[in-house]
Amino acid sequence: MAASLFLPTSSKPQNPVPNPPKPRYSSTAKITCSSLTARSQSAKHHLLSLISDQERGLSTQKDPAKRASIIEAIDAMAVLGRDKVTTGDSLSATWRLLWTTEKEQLFIVENARLFGTQAGDVLQVIDVENRTLNNVITFPPYGVFFVRSGIEIASPQRVNFRFTSAILRGKNWEVPLPPFGQGWFESVYLDDEIRVVKDIRGDYLVVDRAPYSWKE
Repeated sequence: MAASLFLPTSSKPQNPVPNPPKPRYSSTAKITCSSLTARSQSAKHHLLSLISDQERGLSTQKDPAKRASIIEAIDAMAVLGRDKVTTGDSLSATWRLLWTTEKEQLFIVENARLFGTQAGDVLQVIDVENRTLNNVITFPPYGVFFVRSGIEIASPQRVNFRFTSAILRGKNWEVPLPPFGQGWFESVYLDDEIRVVKDIRGDYLVVDRAPYSWKE
């Protein structure tokens, strides 16, 4: 009885099933992926090389030609990241500033010494799940200025934000400041190491994943 489960029920001879052709696996997709990865790594290396001596953007302010070269490299990264989703869970991180054109941030970084201190890491701390963004400037060993924001995902690469509060904090004191402003930014390229950003004002930002998580 068990054999009937596996043998044909008809008594007529069965025509043998011809050997099916072996599937052909195209290497095109693999080659294309490898090629894109190589291009991304090359473009990223070029961008990081351009900004490596720019003091987070301070030197670039005085060198229009260098600024144009960096923005051209950023645009090349944007082309490589054009069809990628950059507003998912991988956006959640403590991001550390490598280079920017944002004048307000650069002003604080450059002039912190006037207040008897110097700027440490400049951070962007994003939590996609909880819809929060903190912009942070540290003043080691104890000082910090940070602006809290709420965020919403607007598109595969765009995030809208609205400032909700700001705090200037020292070792044993803190001063609340009135929040103001809203806008959006687009992460035009994101990988396991860096993120490249354009924002509503036409500013640019290059950040890497900090080796630590910043907490209030």
